[in-house]
Amino acid sequence: MNNDVICAISTPPGMGAIATVRLSGEGCIALTDKVFLSPSGKKLIESKANRVHFGRIIYNNEILDEVLVTIFHSPHSFTGEESVEISCHGSVYIQQKLVELLLEQGARLATAGEFTRRAFQNGKFDLSQAEAVADLIASESKSSHRVAMNQMRGGFARKLADLRDKLLQFASLIELELDFSEEDVEFANRDHLYNLTLEIEKEIDSLANSFQLGNAIKSGIPVAIIGETNAGKSTLLNLLLNEDKAIVSDIHGTTRDVIEDVVNINGVTFRFIDTAGIRQTSDVVETMGIERTFQKIEQASIILWMIDTTTPIDKIETLAESILPKLKDKQVIILFNKADLLSEGQENKFQLLFPDLDAEKLFISAKKQQNTDHLQELLIEKAGIPSISEDDVIVTNLRHYEALKKALDAIQRVIEGLDVGITHDFLAQDIRECMFYLGEITGQISTDEILGNIFSKFCIGK
Repeated sequence: MNNDVICAISTPPGMGAIATVRLSGEGCIALTDKVFLSPSGKKLIESKANRVHFGRIIYNNEILDEVLVTIFHSPHSFTGEESVEISCHGSVYIQQKLVELLLEQGARLATAGEFTRRAFQNGKFDLSQAEAVADLIASESKSSHRVAMNQMRGGFARKLADLRDKLLQFASLIELELDFSEEDVEFANRDHLYNLTLEIEKEIDSLANSFQLGNAIKSGIPVAIIGETNAGKSTLLNLLLNEDKAIVSDIHGTTRDVIEDVVNINGVTFRFIDTAGIRQTSDVVETMGIERTFQKIEQASIILWMIDTTTPIDKIETLAESILPKLKDKQVIILFNKADLLSEGQENKFQLLFPDLDAEKLFISAKKQQNTDHLQELLIEKAGIPSISEDDVIVTNLRHYEALKKALDAIQRVIEGLDVGITHDFLAQDIRECMFYLGEITGQISTDEILGNIFSKFCIGK
């Protein structure tokens, strides 16, 4: 199947000004010639590579569209194969007919991620770089874009290759010792090996620990908005998202399920979670929503606790008994909402609430958008996202993280083995296992099952 000519629409679904149809595989330029007519009559197959050609697509002896066709010769293309990109007008009809026409000429429709998979299999980049293509396309902030770009350019791959090369040298020496086991010869200096393994352990551990930051950059920092019913949670969510995402009503218990959406604030992506209002209720559905609220508190990195300042203090303190135990080790911002209704001097009694809780306290009016700019500044501060440079290697992929943890376990067994003087064969096995998991990240060691799982998550045409 890898020799087939594949084609697909590479631009997002729907109608736009232009659309791009991509082909790849040996013979795709000649195939395109069957439906393309240039004003000069010159064939694409006779033209130089890396050139853009104007012409018409002919369908049933009629002009389907006027297009621009770019041709690439192997190996100088994204996939490493002979490739064609056709830029046509964005009419859905034109896109569909163009693809149908190419299929009639012998191409087949590409599967999800097949263009990128071919690029990987043709050695254009390794597996971690291929996955970075999807991350780059999906990036919604400066930080996520920079991390994905660095990975796609091979920053992560070079780091892993360096670690594997160091391990390979010593694995070779250790295994050489196995051939001379009867002579009791040591080719690998144990002190040197011990220092090297400590260095490698430190680097792998640092990469694995970067996943928490990388996941926040990639997926957004989870922020749970909690509080009593009608405290203004949904109003605040709609304000932060700048759209009417959640129903706002004076009726208690309107929000019965979790509502989530993502927004970018000053280059940092936040995933806001509006939760069901916390109160005593006999409603079964609302009770289930409140249980999910407590689950989201556990999952969130930042908690926005909304408190209605028109609520009596004693009622707030009663409600807090079920909330406070859930807030340990969380970044908490207490928002005293409807502050515009407070009379002068009333703020002090709210400031004195929950003295043992390490939390920022802010008086706002979600409805009138008072002090909400300050809230956004606090969110950026609590997020604690450092400035990402072009050279920073940060792990954002769960598959990579899991492989790094397994590699870390293996190298720690090497260190333990050196401490107790373990035999050569066990040392070699643990070193090889560490190399295996590092190689699994870049695709030096992979299976069709792993590749299929990774590329199936791509869009068709990518």
